[in-house]
Amino acid sequence: MSADETVALRKWKMTDAHDLVTAINNEKVVDNLRDGLPYPYTICDAEKFIGSIQSAEKDSQYIFAITYGGKVIGSIGILRKECAHRLTGELGYYIAEPYWGKGIAAEAIRQICAYVFNCTDIVRIFAQPYANNAASIRVLQKAGFRAEGILRSNAVKNGQILDVSMHALIKEITA
Repeated sequence: MSADETVALRKWKMTDAHDLVTAINNEKVVDNLRDGLPYPYTICDAEKFIGSIQSAEKDSQYIFAITYGGKVIGSIGILRKECAHRLTGELGYYIAEPYWGKGIAAEAIRQICAYVFNCTDIVRIFAQPYANNAASIRVLQKAGFRAEGILRSNAVKNGQILDVSMHALIKEITA
């Protein structure tokens, strides 16, 4: 990547709504995400999402816009779990299809994990891509995540029961 093609994470702004719609309004992207996202995705949906991030309870989530060359091309976030799992966060991310295969997602994952490990008390970050999503599994491995197993028949997507692949990154704690 050249200097003008830098991957960076930043807080979402309401003015990002159009870029968000452009990035996510693709069945290939949505097919690899959890249910609950409207499709087609509208400006109203984007503004509602950005508003929810901006009003979220402090330290409950860390969600950022992924930028490449200064343009918003996706989203990445870590959601803090609760109770006995309060030092664990779940990672989720996506980037627009034209940017797949360029190392952008792995770099964004490295950046958010470093941020969360350095700035919070979270010690474990996990991700659960569908087991048939080989590209996302490779991205997680490139970012340092380790496979922990397959959760069989653990999700329903597009009317199909799918296996989920569990991957995690553990904070190195020095004594």
